[in-house]
Amino acid sequence: MINIVLHEPEMPANTGNIGRTCVATGARLHLIEPLGFILNDKMVKRAGMDYWDKLDVTRYVSYEDFLSKNPGAKIYMATTKSKQTYTDVHYEDDCYIMFGKESAGIPEEILLDNRETCIRIPMLQDIRSLNLSNSVAIVLYEALRQNDFMNLELEGQLHRYEW
Repeated sequence: MINIVLHEPEMPANTGNIGRTCVATGARLHLIEPLGFILNDKMVKRAGMDYWDKLDVTRYVSYEDFLSKNPGAKIYMATTKSKQTYTDVHYEDDCYIMFGKESAGIPEEILLDNRETCIRIPMLQDIRSLNLSNSVAIVLYEALRQNDFMNLELEGQLHRYEW
């Protein structure tokens, strides 16, 4: 199972969208406080639709709390500052993929301590960043693809017709 970690997320709609993506893929969601919203915020629920109650989510009071409760975790850190892309690494089952808050990303002190596991999504030079929920979806699905989409439905079905 892949773990998605949001370090101090600020926008409830992004967190709701990410929660919904985690439910759809069987990923766990880890939220590191402070959050920029109240977790029962209607925007979180609206974006997460009726899936929020199915979400495997854990909250932590700080990054240090997260580390102490997940000792030995292999953590990939998504940042615009990395030299390697998200496709350059192999995501192990039960790895953690961390994303920073919308306004500032993951603090540079944390990134410097984890250089070898920092990853980036390529984009044009003058663009600051992608939307957080889009970034999570891009990297999460690459991790799932590398692990043969473990336990995910690979074939769709038409409602009224057959292929």
